[in-house]
Order: sequence, then structure tokens, then C-alpha cells
Amino acid sequence: MEIKAGKLLSKIDNPHDLKQLQKEELHQVCDELRQYIIDVVSVHGGHFAASLGVVELSVALHYVFNTPYDQLVWDVGHQAYGHKILTGRRDTFPTNRKYHGLSGFPNRSESEYDTFGVGHSSTSISAALGMAMASFYKGEKDRQHIAVIGDGAMTAGLSFEAMNHAGTANSNVLIILNDNCMSIDPNVGALKEYLTDITTSHTYNELRDNVWKALGKLPVGKNFSRDMASKLEASLKGMVSKSSNLFEALKLRYFGPIDGHNINKLVDTLTDLRDIPGPKILHIKTVKGKGYALAEKDQTKWHAPGLFDKITGEIVKKKFDIPQPSKYQDVFGHTIIELAEMNASIIGITPAMPSGSSLKYMMEKMPHRAFDVGICEQHAVTLSAGLATQGMRVFCNIYSSFMQRAYDMVIHDVAIQKLPVVFCLDRAGLVGEDGPTHHGCYDIAYMRCIPNMVVSAPMNEKELRNLMYTAQLSTNTHPFVIRYPRGEGVMPEWQTPFEEIQIGKGRKLKDGNEIAILSFGHPGNFAAAAIRDVKAEGINPAHYDLRFVKPIDEDLLHEVFNKYSKVITIEDGTVVGGFGSAILEFMNEHGYKADVKIMGIPDRLVEHGTPKQLYEEIGLDTNAIASVLRELSKTTVSVSNLFQ
Repeated sequence: MEIKAGKLLSKIDNPHDLKQLQKEELHQVCDELRQYIIDVVSVHGGHFAASLGVVELSVALHYVFNTPYDQLVWDVGHQAYGHKILTGRRDTFPTNRKYHGLSGFPNRSESEYDTFGVGHSSTSISAALGMAMASFYKGEKDRQHIAVIGDGAMTAGLSFEAMNHAGTANSNVLIILNDNCMSIDPNVGALKEYLTDITTSHTYNELRDNVWKALGKLPVGKNFSRDMASKLEASLKGMVSKSSNLFEALKLRYFGPIDGHNINKLVDTLTDLRDIPGPKILHIKTVKGKGYALAEKDQTKWHAPGLFDKITGEIVKKKFDIPQPSKYQDVFGHTIIELAEMNASIIGITPAMPSGSSLKYMMEKMPHRAFDVGICEQHAVTLSAGLATQGMRVFCNIYSSFMQRAYDMVIHDVAIQKLPVVFCLDRAGLVGEDGPTHHGCYDIAYMRCIPNMVVSAPMNEKELRNLMYTAQLSTNTHPFVIRYPRGEGVMPEWQTPFEEIQIGKGRKLKDGNEIAILSFGHPGNFAAAAIRDVKAEGINPAHYDLRFVKPIDEDLLHEVFNKYSKVITIEDGTVVGGFGSAILEFMNEHGYKADVKIMGIPDRLVEHGTPKQLYEEIGLDTNAIASVLRELSKTTVSVSNLFQ
């Protein structure tokens, strides 16, 4: 199905073409750009509401600034679809987030207009400041550097660290605060309240408009410098409001708030700010999902809705003839409520992912015991540690790739103090269309090297429930990692009675001959399917589900290496330092000799695509495992410790 762009948009292949239009034509460009995003995403999928909210800003930025010479950093990339379409990727936009297609986020290798890779939030100000400082050093004083950051991303400590530096760096940085009170879920915390105060202060806003008008009429020359105008503006604002003090205390000149959907106002304001040197911040108010009524009404649901009918708004759902397994995240979300009803000390924490992690269910039912702390992974971990010192059993739910941002806190504030915080790492393994910024490849390696840490992974929903049950028992005195993938499990009937699992103990799923498969976590299901596929060929491997990579089940491993000469390890983590490496370490320590094939995520970046496509690409799907079983059953492997 061919999707055509509107009359003006179809002629815009780059920002130079956009600049040839009259200012009066930009309204039509915005309408056509918004409609094109709706048309493409409804048919091909992707993030949705965030980009609709910044259509006018995207057009205004490329109309006013000399991109890519002027450097534009989007934070986070969910909102950059309009930017991509305006910068030479209109016709390829339907491939967005598809295998071998455009990345769902700005990507430096994709376009010169993508100045910085932004899959995680809150990095834009630091990156733009670095670019600005480099330009200052090189004498490029006319070069502009713009960071577009959402109010949700602004809550992260990194954003404040960057602003603290930017105010004294004497560099050409413009921070645009896109304030829509949303990230994926509604924003939380004092900053949200603060920004609301700014935007609802009628006295301040009326005086601000009058000040701007007056300053526009004052002569700027020998007798009235821009610095004098700035001081007058600041004094007048200070008479009626303290709203801008947070940013101006950091030595950032504050402008706004203005309507982020008024294209004329945006163009005029950005044109004025382009000529003002030094660090400054423009506060714009937008509506996430602007222009699509259903998305404006329910912004969380329409953050990334999948395929939908753009006329009716009906979201396309797969139809199945038999009951389907639940998502792992929902198993977590419902199980923590069951446990919390049994154990009054259980608390739930998530950094801005209540919907994605399904902690929202507990937040709705037990709002005094489940908390969204905003995009603050470091704070989430240390907050959990503080709660744990007082006897609370904290389930801190963070996506695997986001946990990387809080690694020091995991070591310093939890592990060293041996606090029994339970880290539920959602989205472990390859997550699919979000690509390398979101793949949960590294948590096995970076968690198993930490002293006092328990690192586990369930093969199915029942195992997830039992690991959660085990982790909250008073007998567990260690930090406890439970990692599980995005998407569906394998058990339609998963609400089974709780059973304690002995920490550090795996299980033998089946005996076999000559070959043993050692799996860790959900990929054990790929192995089980491969075993079924080769059964008719007379191939009969054993299968062990280790459950824990730390502490590892040494009794089980002694059994394996005393009985089997060929071993395959299977994991959805990096092969460098991961589960397979732990098996090799055990072999080396105890002097075992065996042919070992390590199957996992290779030591390279895996791009985006469906999980099925990606696991096939890296050789970690059922067919690949079956092929390795056939190979090992027919030949003697000549090289030990082969890495996939």
C-alpha cells in the first residue's frame, strides 16, 4: 500500500526545500506532516503520540536554523519522526523500525541531520553542550546547538548536571523544554508541579508578553545594550513571579512558556533566540498526540499503539483460536499484588515505567505501596536501598537496558551493604523494533560479577512467580536479580500456587545421550522445541534449566560434565562474560574437558527488527539450535569453547 505525502510535503526532500516556502505556507506543511505520520504509523506501526505533539516545533526548527550545520539533538527519539521526514527520509519512512529499515530513533549512521543517538532519555543537554563547547574551541561562533527535551526527561539527574554546567560554559546552547506533562505515562514529582505553576500564572504570563513587546520596541545600540534589556526583563519578571528562578539560578536565560502548536509564534521566537548568544532555555507547551483526538485523550495508550484504523481508531489485535500466554510483565504485575497481600513489607518501585512494567496494577490497588519515581533510575535503586534498611522488601522494576544507568548504585548502595532489594529486569534479551539502545544484552555479565548478588532467570511464568516468591522470603538476605524478556510467556494457565526455589539450584528437564543443553531463562523454550524437532532423527540430548547464573548449581554441573562430552549453553545475553562464560569458568576451575558451544547474543550490536527476525539472524532460534544438535551428533568438534 503506497502512502502519499501532501502537496507541499511531497516537495520537501530536505530543510533547504522547506526554507523556500513562505511563512504563511507552514500551517499547511504542519497539517500534511501530521497526517503523513498518522497514515504511516497506522499501517506500519511505531511510536505515535510523541511525534504528533512536536510537528510544529519540528517544522519551525528546520525552517529557522541552518541544519545540519546548526546541530539539533532530540531527547528522546520517540518524538523525532517529523524530523526524519523533513530530512530526506520521507519516502523510506514506512520502513521505520522494520528489519533493515530506518531506526526508530535518531541514528548518527543514518543521517547527518541525526547529530546524536538518543534511545535513552535525558542525554540531549549534555550532548548539545559538548558540541557547543567544541564549536567554541574551533572558532565556529555562528553555530547553533539545540537540545529538545521533554519535561519527563528533565527529571533525570543528568539533565540537571548538564544545565548546571551549561550556565557557566559560555557556549551557544538553546534548550527547548517540550512540556506536555507526559513521558510514556503521566509525569510525576515536584518538577511537574513547578512547571504547572509557571504555565498557569496569569499575572506572570501577561507581564511576560508585555515585557517581550516592550523589549522589541526598545533601541538596541550604544545607549541601550542587549545586556541592559536582559536586566530589565529579569527585573520585571522577578517583581511578580519566582517561576523562572530555577533555570535562571543556573544562569540559563528563560523564555516562555509559549504555545508549541502556534507555528508563527515558534518561528518568530526561535528567530529571535537564534541571535541571542549564550545558554538559554525556551519553555513550550504542547499536547502529546496533538491532531488525533483519541491520542490526545489517552496519551499512554497511544504512545505506541501498534497498527490501527486511522478513521475509527480501532487498534488491530491478533485473533487466536486458543488461549494465549500472558506477557511476562503482566505476570509480574499481578503476582506482586498477590505477594503484597501476603507480606505487608513489600513495596514496588519503577522509574517512569508503570505501564511498561505493569506495576500500574499495584499502583491502582495499593497506591501507598507502589511508586513511580520518574525517569530517575539511580534514585530508584538508592531509594529502594533506603527502604530496605528499614525492613521493606522492595521490588525495583527497571528495564534491563535502563538498569545500566544505575550501576554504581547497585554496587555501592545495595550490594556492598548486602540489602535484599529485588531487581526485576524487564525486557531482558533482544526487545525487537526498539533496537540496540533497548536490547537487554548485558545484565547477566554486569550483574554476575558483583559480590553478594543473586542472578536468576525464569524459563516460564510459573518460574517467574516462584522466583518472586523466593526473593521476598525472610530467608533471602541478598540482592536478588530476576531477569525476563519482553512479550509473552508459554503458559496460558500461569497462576499456580507459590513454591519456594532453593537459591542456586537448577533443574534437570530430561536425560539424554552424549550431548547436554544448559539453558538460562526463557531461551530454554527454544532449546526444548529444538529437542522435539530432532527427536525423530534419533538425537537425544539432555536438557538442564540452570535458573541461576549466580550462585551457579555446581552439583548439577558436576553431573553434566561427568556424563556428557558435548555441551551447548544457551542464553539471551551477551556471550562475553555471560552464562556460557560462567560454565567455562566452572570447567576450568574443576579441570573438566568437553566440547562446548556457547550460543547467545554475539559480541556486536544487533540492530532492530522483530524478535523472531533478530534471533534467527544471530542463530539463537529453534532452527539454529536444532542445526547445532545435528552437527554435534554427527561429528566430533575439533575446537573447544566455540562462541556463537
